[in-house]
Amino acid sequence: MVLYLLAFLGGALTIASPCILPVLPFVFANSDKSFLRRGLPMLIGMAATFAAVATLAAFGGGWAARANEFGRWAALALLAVFGLTLLFPTLSERLTGPLVALGGRLSEKADREDGGIAAALLLGVATGFLWAPCAGPILGLILTGAALQGASATTTLLLLSYALGAATSLALALLVGGRVFAAMKRGLGAGEWIRRGFGAAVVAAVAVIALGADTGFLTRLSLAQTSQLEQGLLDRFHAAAGNPPPVSVAMNGEAQMAMRPNSPAPKEEAKEQLPVEGNLPSLSGAVEWLNSPPLTAEALKGKVVLVDFWTYSCINCLRSLPYVRAWAEKYRDKGLVVIGVHAPEFAFEKVISNVKKAVADLHIDYPVAIDNDYAIWRAFNNNYWPAHYFIDAKGRIRAHHFGEGDYDGSEKIIQQLLAEAGQEGLVPEGVVKVSATGAQAAADMSDVKSPETYLGYGRAENFASPGGQAQDKRHVYAALDLSLNQWALAGAWTVKEERADLGKPGGAINFRFHARDLHLVLGPGADGKPVRFRVTIDGKPPGDDHGADINAQGEGVVTGERLYQLLRQQGAIGDRLFRIEFLDPGVRAYAFTFG
Repeated sequence: MVLYLLAFLGGALTIASPCILPVLPFVFANSDKSFLRRGLPMLIGMAATFAAVATLAAFGGGWAARANEFGRWAALALLAVFGLTLLFPTLSERLTGPLVALGGRLSEKADREDGGIAAALLLGVATGFLWAPCAGPILGLILTGAALQGASATTTLLLLSYALGAATSLALALLVGGRVFAAMKRGLGAGEWIRRGFGAAVVAAVAVIALGADTGFLTRLSLAQTSQLEQGLLDRFHAAAGNPPPVSVAMNGEAQMAMRPNSPAPKEEAKEQLPVEGNLPSLSGAVEWLNSPPLTAEALKGKVVLVDFWTYSCINCLRSLPYVRAWAEKYRDKGLVVIGVHAPEFAFEKVISNVKKAVADLHIDYPVAIDNDYAIWRAFNNNYWPAHYFIDAKGRIRAHHFGEGDYDGSEKIIQQLLAEAGQEGLVPEGVVKVSATGAQAAADMSDVKSPETYLGYGRAENFASPGGQAQDKRHVYAALDLSLNQWALAGAWTVKEERADLGKPGGAINFRFHARDLHLVLGPGADGKPVRFRVTIDGKPPGDDHGADINAQGEGVVTGERLYQLLRQQGAIGDRLFRIEFLDPGVRAYAFTFG
């Protein structure tokens, strides 16, 4: 029930977002009519359609998004006709055709208190196709969870709760606005001019949506308006539930959203008696096992087990990996079994050959279960990358830890469970000390002011190239002056749901960031050919501030699909302008992370 309330409140906050502006003319065009017969049916149709379309998009992937595009254009045509008939009442009498006739009937019924419910409901359905609420933390939590957790009635109900929250705040505004406009009509005798004003506003809103401004400029504005409020609600919810707050969403992020807490979680000290949190679920959902034959919960009885949920392009997973490797080596002979459950975030992480290469490159020699279908993820009811679950020799989950940090506390839990399993007095004392390099080295979280940022339109935020992102088609973008945490493309790019693909040499990505480290998930094109690139920081080669995957001149090569460390600054941290220019075509760019 708390989740539904949270979704409802998140939807209600959209009334304060500039990205709701294109929807308002369709709502207020009926503000001087009966609310029960005009306003309410429209809002119900709008909320129901949004919930249905968002559910299909979350479950169905690309085909649903393409199908919705047809619905959007049909809705734009319908609403444009509606706006024109408000602006020019005689137009519906002159024009012919079924769509125009429908628009004329809608216009005619808009003036009647009776018989207008169906028309209002239809207008609400059309508006629902166009409504793209700002993807703040709460909506991102719901949509990402739908993709990871699979189809369920819960997700649809959460989306409907979100939509009803937005409809409720719009209803309140509509009730107030209706009284204002009624007073204006009585006092000024300006009913016809008000009607035409609404018509002009509707036509303008259709143009705004058709040009993509509702998901470009206005969405960027809205993030500054409501994300902080939504994040505050989420933080309070997670605090009440005893969980660490989400710091990134694929997700940042990727719930149940898959979250990447990129700051140390509250310290979890090993206690004299660890609680029992449940039993080790089935591991049968893995599509393949690496470094081991398939393992079962029953066969692991008598062993202490550490289950590590990770994915190989996740920077937070990479930074915790040196400790997981060290524990596997230190306690292997004492009865510890470490299992890495690889739950992919991006499509390329589902390619088993890519995972095999990553496992070899990262020197992982313990068993790895490839969880491409998220079966093990769901069995654990997991929400995080990385996530560690500690299982005792009786097959019971005794502790967990989400995110980076508190490695000493985690190791003490391992020691305690081994002692309970009969190794008391035989378990090595002390905790491991690791000296990691490159992307696996610990972050400097004290001065990170830039969030994980996705480049695909499915989760993109703070995109600043003029005109917004053109979805699934090649477009020539231009860079411009950027504020902190804004980013822009330059050159010929095709922006897809989870990535941006470069069509011609010379394309670039600019990002104004504030952090010590900058990473970018990249891959070569479909032909697999290497892609050369050059990095600058504030217009100059990085020099000593270069990352592990480039040299001091900023030169590097994309040879595989993975996370590339591009900057590790040595001096004072401030707002810096990062630019990466690709000398060859074909690169695929997925996400920025910082540390």
